[in-house]
Amino acid sequence: MDQHLGMNRTGIDMSPVHSKQMLQVDAEIPQTTDGSSTRAGIENYFLENADPLGSVPLPGTVKGAAKSALKMTTGHHPEVFINKLGERLAYERSGVRVYQQLIAKCTHAADSLTPDLPLPIERLEEFCRQEEEHFDLLTQCLKKLGADPTAQTPDADASGVAASGMMKVITDPRTSVSQCLQAMLAIELADNAAWELLIKLAEDMGMKDMAEQFQHALQQEDIHLREVRDWYEKKCARPGENLAAELSMFC
Repeated sequence: MDQHLGMNRTGIDMSPVHSKQMLQVDAEIPQTTDGSSTRAGIENYFLENADPLGSVPLPGTVKGAAKSALKMTTGHHPEVFINKLGERLAYERSGVRVYQQLIAKCTHAADSLTPDLPLPIERLEEFCRQEEEHFDLLTQCLKKLGADPTAQTPDADASGVAASGMMKVITDPRTSVSQCLQAMLAIELADNAAWELLIKLAEDMGMKDMAEQFQHALQQEDIHLREVRDWYEKKCARPGENLAAELSMFC
């Protein structure tokens, strides 16, 4: 492990004078007549007046529009399905980049002979290829529905923001392989849950072929999760620690 004592100045105890001043800030914030702070009032204003996070784009082809109209007449909601397909497409694209960065970090760890032992590169490369295959699959599915795979749906936007934090952990040159695995575990857990939802949506839409393809992708993602979890346990577990409790925060 790479943990050691050092000159860490991030804690409040490192500067008693400044910490006392910081704790007095709440008393200095003006209060409104109903007891809420001015800051809360500003936040509420933006919450009440904010626009939605984008919209699901209209089908770009006549064929796609006809398919969507037909599904709507039968009680289905193609816009929900397209929104989630777009979300998964964005997530899988990020997944390729994440594995590429992790491979680069592990390769460097192997070359530099650091104590933070590298992961099996060939296995990571296989997972990276599968993520790319999933991306291609989702692209074709969107095209089949007459949707534009280059359009960013609302849930794709939100998913990208959520995943950006994990990407920062893995791309940061200061983070260790062990710390990257913790981020990877969270990514794979979210990935599995999203594929399960996509399978249900495909089945509800009557897209049995898509549902079967998504099921195959989920089986591969199950392997990703199982092996990433195993690597994380081997790298981060210490004698006497309850690792199950640590992992439970991701579930």
